[in-house]
Amino acid sequence: RKYQQDAADIFHAAGAARGGSGVIVLPCGSGKTIVGLACMAKLQTSTLILTTNVTATRQWIGEVLDKTTLAKDQVGEYSGSHKNVLPVTVATYNIMTWRKSKDAPFKHLELFDQRDWGLIIYDEVHLLPAPVFQVTAALQARRRLGLTATLVREDNREDDVFALIGPKKVDVPWKVLENQGWIATASCTEIRLPLPEKHRMQYAVADRRKKFRLASENPAKLEIVQKILSQHPDEQTLTIGMYVEQITDTADHLVVPLTHPA
Repeated sequence: RKYQQDAADIFHAAGAARGGSGVIVLPCGSGKTIVGLACMAKLQTSTLILTTNVTATRQWIGEVLDKTTLAKDQVGEYSGSHKNVLPVTVATYNIMTWRKSKDAPFKHLELFDQRDWGLIIYDEVHLLPAPVFQVTAALQARRRLGLTATLVREDNREDDVFALIGPKKVDVPWKVLENQGWIATASCTEIRLPLPEKHRMQYAVADRRKKFRLASENPAKLEIVQKILSQHPDEQTLTIGMYVEQITDTADHLVVPLTHPA
């Protein structure tokens, strides 16, 4: 309970809730779920939580039951295998946007739109501008809360999040939270690589956003990644990239599994 209250105070979750709608941007591991729970506790209202997959749905349910006084019969899972609509309901974007055909109505979405939700929490809200998920922003609710660790999108539509949900309320860099002791201290090493000669002119004439992508997809990174992995052969490693094409090429080059949002 103390952690919930501290999270609400530090990240101004209560202020975000009072503002009606808003987006909170916090780094991974900093307690975005706790902030969502703190907003729920402040509002004391029926809540719909939208997540990216069934695993995330059940993680949210576990956190709700573990860190609040809500009972199991008050928290429902709405997914492909369970269809429970309760005062607090956790569902996936995919089930909300499922329909039999392209022209058919959104069966599940219509069901939820008939209820008067006091709060909708959009987990990983940076996914919302995708055409397949945008329709969930039309669900009726008095307040909307978007949670994400990053608002970067390959299609450059991250600003659409604010139009769909509301303004950014909080954006705290991970280094600030690390210095305050809220997240684990990370040992970081920066390796700077020059662009290959053949890419430099393209970079020089590009706009700011294109420059960022060209630098992010610098092909010279592959060799460095291989060298780093060779120095840690027995350690579990996660390699993260900014763009789908980039991580796909990296996974193919390294012959390792690939995971990315659909």
